[in-house]
Amino acid sequence: MAASCSFRSAVRAPPLSRSLARSAARCRSAAPPGAGGAAATSKLVVDVKERLAREHPGLPTGRNGRDDDDMILWFLKDRKFSVDEAVSKLTKAIKWRQDFGVSELSEESVKSLYQTGKAYVHDCLDIYGRPVLVVVAAKHFPSTQDPVENEKLCAYLVEKAISRLPPEAENILGIFDLRGFSVENGDLQFLKFLIDVFYYYYPKRLGQVLFVDAPFIFQPMWQVVKPLLKSYASLVRFCDSETVRKEYFTEETVPPDFCS
Repeated sequence: MAASCSFRSAVRAPPLSRSLARSAARCRSAAPPGAGGAAATSKLVVDVKERLAREHPGLPTGRNGRDDDDMILWFLKDRKFSVDEAVSKLTKAIKWRQDFGVSELSEESVKSLYQTGKAYVHDCLDIYGRPVLVVVAAKHFPSTQDPVENEKLCAYLVEKAISRLPPEAENILGIFDLRGFSVENGDLQFLKFLIDVFYYYYPKRLGQVLFVDAPFIFQPMWQVVKPLLKSYASLVRFCDSETVRKEYFTEETVPPDFCS
């Protein structure tokens, strides 16, 4: 299985809707205004770093801190190279990471919920070279599971998925397995948290979301959640299990839950 999971020859660009294609083109062509190329970009990174040090000296430094060049550049791209907007969004994200204790999360710290199998990072990449985060909705019970622990598990798994990004890859695939979904699995509060996670703290890290075999009972929740997603709603695709198997994985790399 390990050999299969390192398979690369089938990697290709994921299929995009017209709106997604336009977004992808904008991301590829993203560059700071004016001439200068890499030099101009480096200057903006320095500008953000200096602003953060001056205005928010209490923020942590180091990896994912206020002086992390890679993180600063990512947020600059997300904010179309606006220093003011990047500083604002970075400040919010770094404070959240600090307050939430993201760096202290581990498999052991989320063990109780992790062992339920309600969510996991698949061992293999999809055929487009993206790490895969799977959520099994039928195993989510908000009435009996601690909401804070659910949020910690979410943050841990997002971090784990992003840590598995291959060189040149930038985002992950999210799969929501909605088979067996019922009213008791619905959790609007957690979905709002998840939206915040990918908009404020991990912007543009979610490449696509698959809602698999959604039952009719899920539709009312979708109608509530869709407006909250705004432009991110274009990342969502409703599909069936066969589509997951045939369009996103090989026979050797498909997640066990979707093998048949």
